[in-house]
This record gives sequence, structure tokens and C-alpha cells, in this order.
Amino acid sequence: MAETKFDNNYGDVVWRGRRCRLGLPLSFTRYILVTNKMFTSIGLLSVKEERLELYRVVDVSLKLPFFQRIFGCGTVIIHAKDKTSPELTLISIKKPRAVLRHIEELVEKERLKYNIHGRDMVGASGFGDVDNGENFGS
Repeated sequence: MAETKFDNNYGDVVWRGRRCRLGLPLSFTRYILVTNKMFTSIGLLSVKEERLELYRVVDVSLKLPFFQRIFGCGTVIIHAKDKTSPELTLISIKKPRAVLRHIEELVEKERLKYNIHGRDMVGASGFGDVDNGENFGS
């Protein structure tokens, strides 16, 4: 049987949202959170999609600008040790605090699953790695 819903291609969807304008989801930017990944899909005809593994997330922060707060929106910023997208920004989403809690809970579950601690993420992106002898002619 063919899947008809957009979200079914992603697996077990925990949360999905859209970028809001004046509190209304009038945008072609979609955010989809599944149990182990975060997807961002931008576009209508030509679609650009990014994926972030949740175990790579280092920090999650919340920004609540005045005009977004008026409409019950906010921006969640996800910092990760990922070469292609070290920062993923969920711009102007509804119920940002609840989304932030969802992300934090899923990140902790993924880290426990892979036995990853904060100190294990140092140098994971290739920046700030310990010198491997390439610069000293070894």
C-alpha cells in the first residue's frame, strides 16, 4: 500500500511544525522530529532537505523575540558537532519550549543508547582536534 502522508517517509514522527509568519504556518519550511533525527525541509517545487542525528547535538537554546512572543512563537537553536550543519535553527515555531523539551529528552535517550557523554563530543567535527603529527613531519 502506498504511503500518502508526507511524514510517513521519516519513520516515527514525534513532532512536526512549520515556520510561522504572524503566528500562521504560511511557509514552505517544515521541521520534522523523529526519535533519532531532526529533518528540515525547505521549498515547494525544489526541495532542500537537511538531516541531523540527535546524538550529535551539543547544546539547544531558545530565543523569544518580542514579535514572535506576541503570536506564541519562538526560535529554537540546535548546536551540533556536524560538519554539514553545525547549527540548525527552527525559526518562529509554535510552542517553542515544548519543542525544546522534546529535543532535549530525545538527545539524552540517543546519547544513552550510544553511550556518548559530553566529553566524547570534543573534536567530533574536525575543529579543534588533537594534532595527529601531520604538522610536525612525523
